[in-house]
Amino acid sequence: QVQLVESGGGSVQSGGSLKVSCAASRSFYMLYCMGWFRQAPGKEREGVAGINSDGSTSYADSVKGRFTISQDIAKSMLYLQMNSLKPEDTAMYYCAAEFCPLKKITITNMIPNYWGQGTQVTVSS
Repeated sequence: QVQLVESGGGSVQSGGSLKVSCAASRSFYMLYCMGWFRQAPGKEREGVAGINSDGSTSYADSVKGRFTISQDIAKSMLYLQMNSLKPEDTAMYYCAAEFCPLKKITITNMIPNYWGQGTQVTVSS
């Protein structure tokens, strides 16, 4: 089992940058694939970015070229650097983990077993 705690959300103007972080309660290396999801009011939760233990990454088309997912395995930390933010990026952002010791995921096929409580990101125009 793993607990996930996000931090770093906030408010920023359109075009700005923000970095959100996720602290895991245990090492996820070689056991869990990690990802970021988001949910805007009135919309379904959607995958944003995913990363495997080997460092391979995947992104939703809507954030490609603007967002970067990364991990610090030694610190059990997951990050999402968000640049060129747009008002439509406004959402609650969730850290997620899928138990995947024998496979790799992409953000489109990730099925999380664990979720963080979320951190709010608001982008104003």
